[in-house]
Parts: sequence; structure tokens; C-alpha cells
Amino acid sequence: MNAELARLIAAQVCLHASMAGLRMAAPLLALQQGYSAAAVGLLLALFALSQVVLALPSGRYTDKHGLRRPVTIAVVLATFGTGLAAAAPLFPVLCLGALLTGAASGVAIIALQRHVGRSAQNPSQLRERFSFLAIGPSFSGFLGPVLAGLAIDHAGFRTSFLLLALLPLASWYCIRSVRELPPVKVDQDAPPSQAWTLLREPMFKRLLVVNWLLSSCWDVHTFVVPILGHERNFNASTIGLILGGFAVAATLTRLLLPSFANHFREWAVVTAAMLGTALVFALYPLLESALAMGFCSALLGVALGSVQPMIMSTLHQITPQHRHGEALGLRMMAINASSVAMPLMFGAVSAVIGVAGVFWFVGVAVGSGARLAWTAHRRS
Repeated sequence: MNAELARLIAAQVCLHASMAGLRMAAPLLALQQGYSAAAVGLLLALFALSQVVLALPSGRYTDKHGLRRPVTIAVVLATFGTGLAAAAPLFPVLCLGALLTGAASGVAIIALQRHVGRSAQNPSQLRERFSFLAIGPSFSGFLGPVLAGLAIDHAGFRTSFLLLALLPLASWYCIRSVRELPPVKVDQDAPPSQAWTLLREPMFKRLLVVNWLLSSCWDVHTFVVPILGHERNFNASTIGLILGGFAVAATLTRLLLPSFANHFREWAVVTAAMLGTALVFALYPLLESALAMGFCSALLGVALGSVQPMIMSTLHQITPQHRHGEALGLRMMAINASSVAMPLMFGAVSAVIGVAGVFWFVGVAVGSGARLAWTAHRRS
């Protein structure tokens, strides 16, 4: 990993940790102030909702302006959002902070992913660099909540929000000296393109469907495991350790992936991940012990942790350079729309067929989707 890539990862970690910390702290404060679980659910949905709305405009903006300007805007949004929460820790302000920090995280990650993809010289470098970049959200998902929690316990919510407001400034410091890549030459006489035309490309459409199926597996695991643990009378620490095993395995997988980047093709890895996920989902509801569930959680972390770098590498290879930002925006919009809608759907489905049925339903869907990935592998 070179120094520039390390700075980009650090910038991603600081911005995402600010959002992740607020996503943990704001619901706690809302509950402390007497708001209902439904209100807290709405608050959490706002973090993803702003990314759904702004994903495509953010993608177009990064295609036009490169790296530093979008990340600077993201820094301003995140600092302002968390700073407002520190100044006036009230529920409506927390909702605004959720929208702003969610938007900041989305804008920044599109700009960073586009820059990293364009800086790679070949498919092997793409896989390697996106494997390193994918470590960032895993680490920041741990760092932000831990920092916020420690600050809340020792100094209160206002101090916690102030600390989270400082993290985005570190992101700006990290990217201030990163060299901008030359703009992509575009035919000025060509008619303006519509983002939706990307969906007419069979390979891009296939990629989005596969990515959506795998993203749904993250959501269903987070949603169903606490319910299964509760049914089996596990305590909160045990359930946390089961979910923690997933996060640790996903992070370790992404740390190891760069060493194997030259040995595997993207679609082959995605196909194996989908089949492995389907198998784990078939077994999960049948397990009674916490140790067995923890082992399955770790296996799932290995499978799903390997996917994002391969998806990102493929996306940059199958879309035109001048439309990488738009393609990234479409992908983010689909994933975050799923994150808003899927928990609601899982709740309704589990009421009808039970939580085990949710696992099996999604497992069958992702296993069936493996055929799409395998067909793409044979054609590539």
C-alpha cells in the first residue's frame, strides 16, 4: 500500500467514523429523552435516506470535479451536522444531523472510490486497492461508536458530538495533498447521458442485482441474529460476540485479499461468496449453541467480506471512465434504498413465516442469484 492510498483510507475512516458514531449516539440520546422505538427507527433510516437521494447527483459531481472538492463538501456537511447536535441536542436537530452526516459519508465514499479506481493501472491493481479501501468502513464502524460511547460515559453527549465533529477535519487534512487525476476527455458534441442508460448494459444490470442480493444478506444477518439469540435465551454480550465475529472475519478477509488479488477473477470470487452465503443461511436457524452460531457468523463474514472489492473492481472495468461516478452513485442508491426498505420487509415476513423462514428465503434468493455471477464469470 502506497502513502497516497493510506491517506485516502484514513480520510474515509475519519468521515465514516463521524457518521457511525452519531448513528450510535443519537438513538441513545433519543431514547433517554423518552422517544419511542418507532421514532428511533425513523432517525436511523435518515442516515441512509440522504444517501439514496444524493447518490446520483454526487456521482455526477465527482465525475466533473474529481476528488478534493466533493470531499471538502462532505467535510463541511459532517462537521456542521455533528456540530449542530452538540449545540442543540434535540430530536429534530439529531434528525438533521443524521441527514447531513449520511449525505457526507455518501459523497465522500463515491469520490474516494472513483479516485482509487481511476488510479489503478490494471485489473489486479483494482482488486488490490479496493481490498485495502474496503478495510476503512470495517474499522471506522468500530472506531466511531467506541469513541462516541467512551465520550458519552465520561463527558456526556455534547462532548461526544463535538469529538465526532472534529473527525471530518482530519479527513480534509489527509486529502489536502493528494494529487488530482487529469480529467477524463469527453466528446463535447455528444448528447448528455442519462444515468439510467447504464442499466441498459446487461453486465452492469447483472452486477447491480448481484450486489443488491449480497447487500441484503448483510441486512438480514444484522436483523435476524438478535432475534434468534433472544429465542435461544442468549444474553446481550453473547449476541454481540456472534455479530462481532462476523465483523472481525470480514475485516481480516479484506486485509488478506490483496495478497491473493492476482490469483482469482472477480466473478469467480462473487459466485463462491453467494454459494457460501446460501449454505450458511440454510444452516444458521438449525443451530442451537452460541459457539456454532458464532462459527457460522465468522464464515459469513469471510464470504461477504470478500465481495465488495470484487464488485468495485468489476464496476470500474465495465463502465466508461467519464461515468464512473454515475455508476457508483447508482450502486449506492440501490444499496441504501435496500437498507431503508429491507428491515421493514424482514419484519413483515418474519411475522408470517418466522425468523428461520427469513434466513431460508434470502438464502434461496442469493443461491439462485449465483447463476447470474457464474454466467458473467464464464463470459468474462
